[in-house]
Amino acid sequence: MPIPRGAIVVASPDQVASDLAGETVLLSMKTARYYGLANVGARIWALLHEPVLVSTICETIAREYDVALDGCEADVLHFLEELTEQGLIEVRSGP
Repeated sequence: MPIPRGAIVVASPDQVASDLAGETVLLSMKTARYYGLANVGARIWALLHEPVLVSTICETIAREYDVALDGCEADVLHFLEELTEQGLIEVRSGP
């Protein structure tokens, strides 16, 4: 299911995350699967510690990595959808 740009996302309480040699390692408590995030993925994960608008994540990543917002938004939304499918984040309705 597509995540709306106006939705709020946050890390799920059913996961554990840790920084390991510059990468973020996630463990899903539901599936007992490990995931590794580096670079942009790790930065997005850092933004998910508190509830945040999807549009804010997109704008932050586009600004920090100096990329076009349109392309960045598509990639961020795809990444967030993958995290949602794995139960690593929660999607809430926007303000």
